[in-house]
Amino acid sequence: MSNPTRSQKLPPALLLRILLPFAAGYFLSYLYRTINAVLSPYLATELRLDATDLGLLTSVYFLTFGAFQLPLGMLLDRFGPRRVEATLLLFAAAGAGLFAISHGLTELAIGRGLIGLGVSACLMASFKAFVLWFPAARLPAVNGWVMAAGGLGALAATAPVEAILPLLGWRGVFASLATLTVAVAVALWLTVPEQGHHAPTSGWREQWRGVAEIFSSPVFWRIAPSSAVSQAAFMAILGLWAGPWLRDVTGLDKTTAANSLFWAAAAMVAGFLGMGQVTYRLSRHGIPPLVVATSGMALFMLVQLALLLKLEPSWSLWVLFGFLGTAGTLNYAILTQAFPAALAGRVNTALNLLLFAVAFTGQWGMGAIINRWPAAGGGYAESGYRLAFGLALVGQLLTWLWLLPSLRRRSA
Repeated sequence: MSNPTRSQKLPPALLLRILLPFAAGYFLSYLYRTINAVLSPYLATELRLDATDLGLLTSVYFLTFGAFQLPLGMLLDRFGPRRVEATLLLFAAAGAGLFAISHGLTELAIGRGLIGLGVSACLMASFKAFVLWFPAARLPAVNGWVMAAGGLGALAATAPVEAILPLLGWRGVFASLATLTVAVAVALWLTVPEQGHHAPTSGWREQWRGVAEIFSSPVFWRIAPSSAVSQAAFMAILGLWAGPWLRDVTGLDKTTAANSLFWAAAAMVAGFLGMGQVTYRLSRHGIPPLVVATSGMALFMLVQLALLLKLEPSWSLWVLFGFLGTAGTLNYAILTQAFPAALAGRVNTALNLLLFAVAFTGQWGMGAIINRWPAAGGGYAESGYRLAFGLALVGQLLTWLWLLPSLRRRSA
C-alpha cells in the first residue's frame, strides 16, 4: 500500500492501523523502563541487592538501548519502522523471559540488557512512521499521542503491578510480559501498512555521512543537551528512585508509595497529550515550539527544587513532576524539523543516544551516591537522596542555560 501525501488527512481506519501497534510497543517499552520502581524492594530482598546493584541493574536497560541508537537510525531510514521494530521486540521478549528465570545479578542484567535492546526502536520507529505519514505541523501532537501510550505503560507499572504481585510474583509478571511482547511484534508485522517511502539507494557510507552531518550541526548541540539531561533525570527518578524516596524519606509503605507513583504516571500521560496539543495550538499563534519546551523544563526544575525542600502537599508536587517532566520530549519534533525528512530516523536516534548515555550514567550514579548513606533501620538516609537529586537538578540548570541563546534567536 502506498501512503497518501503527508498533507492529506488519513482515513480513520488507516490512522488506527498506523498508530495503535506503535502505541502498544511504546506502552511495553515504558512499562519495562519503570517497573523496577515497584519491584525494587522485592528484588533487593530475594536476591540481596543493594542500591548500587539496583541502580546498575535498572540502568543496563539504558546502556543497551542507547548503544543501539545510531545503527537503529540507519536501519529505520533504510528498512522502515514496521520491520525494524517488530524484529527487535523479539529480543525484548527473550530478555523478559530470561529475567523471569534469573537467580543472580549477572543473569538479571543480561535479561534487562536484552529488553533495552529490544525496545530501543519503539519510540523512534513511531516517530519515523509519523514523519512519513503526517504533516510537519501535526508532529508534536501525534508524537504526544504515542508518548501518552508510554505514559500508560508507566502507569501500569505502578499500582496495577503492585496489585498482581501477590498472584503472579515478579517472575510471573515478567513471563507474562514476554508473551505480550511477542504478540505486539506479530501485530506490528501483520497490521501496519507498508509506507510508500522507498529505502534509500545510498550505501552505508553515505548513511554514516548523514549521522556525521547531525553530530556536526550547531543546532543539534544547542538543543539536544537540555532535553537529554532533563529526560534522563525524569526517567531515572520516576523509573526507579521515586519509589525508594517515597518509602525512605517520606515514610510511605509499599502500597501507598505505588499509589503515589500511579498518579505521577497518570500526570505523565496528561503531559504527553497536553504538551503536544498546547505546542501545536500556540504555534498557530506564532509562539515557537522551543519556547514551550524551554518554559516547561524551567517549571520542571522548580518542581524538583520544591521536592528537595520538602514543600507540601508532596502528592501534588509528584503530579506536577509527572506532567512537566514530559516537556523535554518536545525537542524530538523540534530537531526533526530542523533537518531533511530523509534524516528523520537518524536525528531522533542521535538525540536518543545522548539521552540514554546520560540516563545510564545518571541512574547508576544516583544509586552509588544513595548507597553511601544507609539508614540504621534499613533503606537509605535522606542526605544521600538529596545529594543525588540535587546534582541531577544542577545538570538540568546548566544545560537549560546553554539552550537560552538558541531560544532568543528563534523567538526573534
